[in-house]
Amino acid sequence: MTARTVDRPSGASRTGTTEPGDRPAERPGPEAPPPQLRSRHLLGIAGLTADEITLILDTAVAMKEIGGRAIKKVPTLRGRTVVNLFFEPSTRTRTSFEIAEKRLSADTLSIATATSSVTKGETLVDTVRNLEAMSPDMIVLRHSSSGAPELLSRICRSSVINAGDGMHEHPTQALLDAFTIREHKGRLSGLKVAIVGDLLHSRVLRSNVQLLKTMGAEVWACGPATLIPAGIERLGARPTTSVDEAVEGADVVMLLRIQHERMHAHFIPSVREYFALFGMTPERLRRASSEVIVMHPGPMNRGVEIDSEVADGPYSVILEQVSNGVAVRMAVLYLLAGREEGTLE
Repeated sequence: MTARTVDRPSGASRTGTTEPGDRPAERPGPEAPPPQLRSRHLLGIAGLTADEITLILDTAVAMKEIGGRAIKKVPTLRGRTVVNLFFEPSTRTRTSFEIAEKRLSADTLSIATATSSVTKGETLVDTVRNLEAMSPDMIVLRHSSSGAPELLSRICRSSVINAGDGMHEHPTQALLDAFTIREHKGRLSGLKVAIVGDLLHSRVLRSNVQLLKTMGAEVWACGPATLIPAGIERLGARPTTSVDEAVEGADVVMLLRIQHERMHAHFIPSVREYFALFGMTPERLRRASSEVIVMHPGPMNRGVEIDSEVADGPYSVILEQVSNGVAVRMAVLYLLAGREEGTLE
């Protein structure tokens, strides 16, 4: 059978051979091999090499150029079907995946589980098997259970993209965070990144620590002792309960919200006390590098983990993260589509 080729966006990087965290000096010529990821799924950062991460970030540069055009649509995934299956509430992730799919001309189907057969007792596996009977090419899954995307990847013919699973991973969020950092700093290696907030319940933390350490950054993880997961050092982060120590000289400060919906015990006395001890205020931020950038994966709780003056201040790149999420998710869809066709063996 002759494999179909995937239309390549103009300017997309075709290799992943640059040094970790660095931009390529120039884009390869036409003789370079097509881009490739080893897996047809994106289940987590743990499965990606530094070259693959660089490939995704470089491809996202070209995808962002598409988003800046007057005509924001290319035929790259025309004829492909992508199912967005979200078992948890989402605004930014779900919307940006839908926009990314439409910009690549894919046929998209978004399923609200609150109005699906799941409410009648149907299992995740049965739901997905029924969807697969309709021959989708990709399934974007968000689920409250850690490991749900891994489970589906073992039984699905479709490519599976993890859009957040329980407290495990959120790979596209970490990729868009890395893309935003690299846009501002030109690199990832050698940077000090302070991640402050509810570390225990955060899948964003786990994906970001793995990605940033793979790319050569120094990661500090700060929060109350009750919200620091055991063994976080094994992921490569340096834990501390001192926000001043974490922020001192930091190139990037990333805030995480208190996830009350995942808490089944009292981890903090009150949000007022949390803000007093760990909230990112202009005074605390002055300890960071003079060219620091402030990030937040959202949704923000103003007056809890971040002061409004910081959230809306000159160092904030929070809205840029949202914009870059579309480009990064376009890159992931494009690369997995090419891998799926067998043209990238």
